Amino acid sequence: MSKSLERAARRNPSRVPVQVEASTAGGALARYESIESSAYLAQVMLWLDAQTSGGAGIGQLEQAFPEGPVLLALQLEQRGLVKLLRAASGPMAIHLSDEGRVEVHRLKQLQQDGVARLRYTMDAFLRWLFNTVGDQSPTDPSLFLATPTAYFAGAAVSGTDLHQVLAYLAEHNLIERIDTGPVTVAITPEGVSCALSGGTVQDHTNAVRTGTTYNNFLPNAKGVIIGEQQHFTQNNTDGVDPTLFVQLAGYVGQISPTLGMHEPERVELERVAQDLHDEATSENPEPGRLRQLTTQLKDKLLEAGTTMAATMGVQMAEQALGALMQ
Repeated sequence: MSKSLERAARRNPSRVPVQVEASTAGGALARYESIESSAYLAQVMLWLDAQTSGGAGIGQLEQAFPEGPVLLALQLEQRGLVKLLRAASGPMAIHLSDEGRVEVHRLKQLQQDGVARLRYTMDAFLRWLFNTVGDQSPTDPSLFLATPTAYFAGAAVSGTDLHQVLAYLAEHNLIERIDTGPVTVAITPEGVSCALSGGTVQDHTNAVRTGTTYNNFLPNAKGVIIGEQQHFTQNNTDGVDPTLFVQLAGYVGQISPTLGMHEPERVELERVAQDLHDEATSENPEPGRLRQLTTQLKDKLLEAGTTMAATMGVQMAEQALGALMQ
């Protein structure tokens, strides 16, 4: 399988428009963030190092990286890794700074770090799979190798690396391997949860291993992270199992920043999730109050749109409401 993945990479060289440089965590690269996870910046640094004088004209850079060379140069200049020579007349030139030469040395060493490369590839592949087929449809994993994110520290991810990553993700139920010709994979609900968490694959698998769920949500008044508890005992006389409600509140806290809601609506959504968590973890949860808050969350998620994250939240809310009727 790894040989077929390598062939796919050679058939589909990565050359797509530069839009926004993103880190493996999914957000824009911060000004001084290391660049090994960037789709292009590390490649530009290594390309400059290969030039005779450690520099080149902007026209040469454009030939090597035809999409967005000036933007790439400016991002590197902001980080102090290159110097841009702006002549009063004539084209701009770009040269490695002393800091840039040190960075090139670091990138070359990092390329030899197999553990770091596989960790990056796990995160990048799962995020690519979610963004490409978040509806859990099967897809050819070798297509990932043709994307600009299939680079680590400026070097292309190999088919062998991807083969190992697929085995790891399948072992931890983040993807499902489907025996077709060629082999395809689909993201699982567990994989969707991992992709939406904002953490790494290792964070997710370690949390599962220890029986703890982590998310981005704020602690309540008792200092408890919404969704953190998986096993707790309460003395209540109504026979209410609060587990589904705690999980729903924690999930909403995780996905709220990804829903594209206006700030007032997002704050209100998180407030209702906090109230649901507080009620569900109280000494004696009231079924009517749980039903009211869960219905509010469901309605707000429906208003947020039909994204995969919102749809899963609606399904969790319906499951929790169904449990109250049993």
